[in-house]
Amino acid sequence: MAKSFILTVDTEGDNLWQWQQGDPVTTKNANYIERFQLLCDRFQFKPVYLINYEMAIDDNFMKKVVLWASEGRCEIGIHLHAWNNPPYYELSGKYSGQPYLIEYPEDIMREKFQVIYDIIKSKTGEPPFSHRAGRWAMNKTYFDILQEFGVKVDCSVTPGFNWGKNYGITCGGSDYRLANPSPYWIGNVLEVPMSLRKIRHCSEGSLRHRIRTAINGDIVWLRPAAQSLSMMKRLIKKISSDSNSDYVELMIHSSELMPGGSPYFQTNEDIEKLYKSLGAVMKYSVDKGYEGRTLKEYYNEYIK
Repeated sequence: MAKSFILTVDTEGDNLWQWQQGDPVTTKNANYIERFQLLCDRFQFKPVYLINYEMAIDDNFMKKVVLWASEGRCEIGIHLHAWNNPPYYELSGKYSGQPYLIEYPEDIMREKFQVIYDIIKSKTGEPPFSHRAGRWAMNKTYFDILQEFGVKVDCSVTPGFNWGKNYGITCGGSDYRLANPSPYWIGNVLEVPMSLRKIRHCSEGSLRHRIRTAINGDIVWLRPAAQSLSMMKRLIKKISSDSNSDYVELMIHSSELMPGGSPYFQTNEDIEKLYKSLGAVMKYSVDKGYEGRTLKEYYNEYIK
């Protein structure tokens, strides 16, 4: 079987990096996603749209993405941002970040998950198969909830990366420095980690940075907002040479597809550069022998 190219999209509101309590959450980026879908179609890649609350209640967007899914062009999964996913529950703590779902009492965690699960199930006609946590934060209770709801695949783990200094209200994020970069089971849930590897390089950044990364290496992941095209290609090449790895997993936020929808791509020119980079990564992956698969398709191959 050819290796899998898994393309995950955190499908969420506009520029949530700048969102503050009380701000309206807009979904204008929904109007920019079709161009991305057409690019994926060109390479026969099937994005997994991991959809959060505000996008799930955007009827115009959901009609469109449900149609794409019915045509076998994508998959629809869950992405949960705890701070604006009902029901509302006030947390108190010493930090002022956006809270992680894992910070809430277990009953509130379950209620919040029930809301987004039910909305997506009602609009797609089937239970969601895949999931990614908001802000990448998972714990045993959260995995237990996924298993309880019958979710089969999670893709929240970022191997080698520590989110401990990214604060919520009461704590920092999850520490994945010791996480396995290959798929593994947590109960009945298959964890399919993001594609991150440490790579030694000296081609980018300041002199100090180049010296440090040449000696110690740097965590590189398949994410256009975080890495250059050359580094993403190096990562794919490294993973493809690993006989124990049968996939690469790219992630992007839907809001990054809209000018001004994120801190990373502010102008139309930025978006054009992004699409040029995405197209080059997709072509490079095809040339390396990768085929597009959704998380559900990957899961079904994995358990054979």
